[in-house]
Amino acid sequence: MRDLRIKTTTFLANLPMFQQLAPDDLERIARGTTELRLPKGKVVFQRGDPCVGFHALVYGQVKLGFVSPQGAEKVVEIIHPGQSFGEALMFTDRPYVVFAQCLADSLMLHIDKATIDAEIERDPRLARRMIAGLSMRLHGLIQDVEAYSLRSGMQRVIGYLLRDIDEHADPTAPLRIQLATQKGVIASRLNLTPEHFSRVLSELAQEGLIEVHGSEIQILDPVRIRGFLT
Repeated sequence: MRDLRIKTTTFLANLPMFQQLAPDDLERIARGTTELRLPKGKVVFQRGDPCVGFHALVYGQVKLGFVSPQGAEKVVEIIHPGQSFGEALMFTDRPYVVFAQCLADSLMLHIDKATIDAEIERDPRLARRMIAGLSMRLHGLIQDVEAYSLRSGMQRVIGYLLRDIDEHADPTAPLRIQLATQKGVIASRLNLTPEHFSRVLSELAQEGLIEVHGSEIQILDPVRIRGFLT
């Protein structure tokens, strides 16, 4: 695992919910924050574990998911650097309903619930910012349900490939995309089987829309491939 030293208050200050806090406020939160350096494959918490705070990812990648009674794993969300997770359950005093596992060597911060409760008592505006963040996440989950219900497997894959494309980029220029994690994890996130995900990539390649080179995908015809989403 790489050695990356961070200043906790600086990282906290860049999280959307803490951006307007004064230095003294950030220092108090930092005192209730613990660094976790975890290797790839390490489980951060299991479903059913008590939730006594929330996490913010500094570097690495974390998947949130659950395992069905039949033993099949479903990935609910993939957490990237700068994102946080676990806030909602922290406020309900309920155990985790998903597990969290590192997909890469990761550094994250755990912010203690008692510390957040004290800061909300001190400044209720923090609660409004946290609610705003949770509302955005809920909106994202609703979009996921809509995609699973109304979009085909091919549309879900194309939407995933195009999700981070700069809206100001030349819409006709070929694009190179590096898949951030294993194809099986992405497939589960899109509510597809790995076989279905691979089949969609093959079909897009046969149509001359993409080229697949391992984890790198080149979109050859962005205009045509966007047409599948309408």
